[in-house]
Amino acid sequence: DGLADGRRLRCLTIVDDCTRECLAIEVDTSITGTRVRAVLERLAETRGLPRSITVDHGPEFEG
Repeated sequence: DGLADGRRLRCLTIVDDCTRECLAIEVDTSITGTRVRAVLERLAETRGLPRSITVDHGPEFEG
C-alpha cells in the first residue's frame, strides 16, 4: 500500500501462530531493524521469548 504522495507504507505485524492473536502492529513509511528490535524486546518483557520467529526476509531483517 502507499500514500497519495507515492511513498510506500511498511507494516510490521507480529502474530502468535498458535492463537492467531496479533501481538503488535507497527505502520510507517520506514521501519528500521532498530525499531523491530525495540518492538521484540518490549514483547519479550511482557509476553516472554518465543520458541521461534518466522520472517519474510524484508530489508529490516537483513544484515
